[in-house]
Amino acid sequence: MDLSDRPTLPKQADILIVDDTPENIRFLSTLLLTQDYQVRKALSGKMALIAAQTAVPDLILLDVNMPGMSGYEVCKALKENPQTASVPIIFLSALNDVTDKVKAFQAGGIDFITKPFQFEEVLIRIQTHLQVQDLQSQLQSNNAQLQQALDELKYMQAQLIRKEKMMGLGQLVAGVCHEINNPISFITGNLNPARDYIQTLLDLVHAYQHEYPNPSPKIQTILDTADLDFIADDLQNIVKSMRGGASRIHKLVLALRMFARLGESDVKAANLHEGLDSTVLLLQNRLVRQPNRPAIEIVKEYSNLPLVTCYVSELNQVFLNLLNNAIDALDLKFSSRDSNSQAGLDQANLLPAIRICTEFTADQTIRVAIKDNGSGVSDAVGAHVFEPFFTTKPIGKGMGLGLAISHQIVVETHRGNLSYFSKDDEGSAFLIEIPLTLPH
Repeated sequence: MDLSDRPTLPKQADILIVDDTPENIRFLSTLLLTQDYQVRKALSGKMALIAAQTAVPDLILLDVNMPGMSGYEVCKALKENPQTASVPIIFLSALNDVTDKVKAFQAGGIDFITKPFQFEEVLIRIQTHLQVQDLQSQLQSNNAQLQQALDELKYMQAQLIRKEKMMGLGQLVAGVCHEINNPISFITGNLNPARDYIQTLLDLVHAYQHEYPNPSPKIQTILDTADLDFIADDLQNIVKSMRGGASRIHKLVLALRMFARLGESDVKAANLHEGLDSTVLLLQNRLVRQPNRPAIEIVKEYSNLPLVTCYVSELNQVFLNLLNNAIDALDLKFSSRDSNSQAGLDQANLLPAIRICTEFTADQTIRVAIKDNGSGVSDAVGAHVFEPFFTTKPIGKGMGLGLAISHQIVVETHRGNLSYFSKDDEGSAFLIEIPLTLPH
């Protein structure tokens, strides 16, 4: 068979020949060079390791029997090095025993050619393994591109859902605030006149009692049944309760508007404590005592913070997500306990609590820590908490987007950092850190 008829390797393939016999190296390198391939040579195992690490070859032809370091040892060392682990290795040996071949494959070789060999056989095997290696590289590249495309798709999907949720939230809050504001303003505005009118009527009744101390039997019966003194006292309490209820509704509407930042620009200098307080107020119904757990205590450790230039409504969304997660964790831990054993929980200092801490650092950044004393999560779960659509909650309880969206808002939008810490049965903590001024 003429050399010109032999199959050829991919051009410029870099082949490292390792053999302690110069004649073997000379023979193989001469033939491979005639096919326009790059050939490097090593006369010992140590030289082979140095050559492979200096410039990783595409394929290695490795002799088994060499002094100082055998081919098996060389192969094992190459496979243990991440830089050279994927390089295909073909063993060349005069040994033809099955045990030797098995040992070669166990060491990491992909083929075994027995000496004396035919160059056509060596060439075809080299070509086959290089083609396989090239296909594997293409497959890995395609898989990496697919994974990147999938990650980008998840990111875009999460972004779209977040925008839709924020838009829907803003519209909902605007509608609710508008519908509540009118009747609550009407109630609040009429409470004072109603109180004055009631007092006037009571004064009139008292004046009649003074001027006409002996009422008719019919009026006396009504007075005895109505207990006018009790009504006079209780009316004041009723008006006071109505005023307190109206004030609370007004605060909730204000908290809603502050949370969604209705009518304000997206970016502005804001007081983060107002956003935290409004979010806590909106979650009040989840913090109160439940049939299966005690009330959740909110501990605020606020530092003096300057105004922060940020996307206020988006940061409020982060606070809402993190506080909701903390409440879920406390529900999970404390719902399994006897809610009637409140005294025992107090003594053990194991009541559910969320601690909110703020800090202005020397690096001109703002830190907000939200900590709970729930059960915490395992390292396996914690490694995925910021991935879109990852959730440990039952179906229908969550989409797995809250933390992923929070991570995007803090890290990508505000160029900050959102980190997570947890210990089993000691709770979890999320740390938000953002610059004082939003980067361009």
